[in-house]
Amino acid sequence: MTADQIVYPPAVIHGSTWLQTAKMWIVHHVGLEKDALHVYFALALLFGSVLLFRWSLRSVKPTALILVVAGLGEIWDIRDGLLTRVPAVVSVPDSIHDLWNTMFWPVAILLLARFTDMFGTRRAAASEAAPTDTD
Repeated sequence: MTADQIVYPPAVIHGSTWLQTAKMWIVHHVGLEKDALHVYFALALLFGSVLLFRWSLRSVKPTALILVVAGLGEIWDIRDGLLTRVPAVVSVPDSIHDLWNTMFWPVAILLLARFTDMFGTRRAAASEAAPTDTD
């Protein structure tokens, strides 16, 4: 399905808030569906926060940041839905779906970084914790 084929509820189109209008503009001009944009946004926030704040991929901090930002965004979406007469019975399941899409890969990367050597983080953490012999 392309961005031109996405069907939005009439209330979202006629009476949209500026945030929903901006999101629809991005969907239309980037050529990706909202689900894919959630994944890209989450990965950009994950790796961006790791680089910017020098957090480890093994740390819960980047994933918690994504959860907070995504949660606030979904609360805003539900609020916008209520303002434009989209019933909560429609907007809440959509928001849960969006949170799932947003959080899947950051949580998977966190678990892989913590419990496997895929990113070399276990080896690096072990070498930092190992005592060095300076004699």
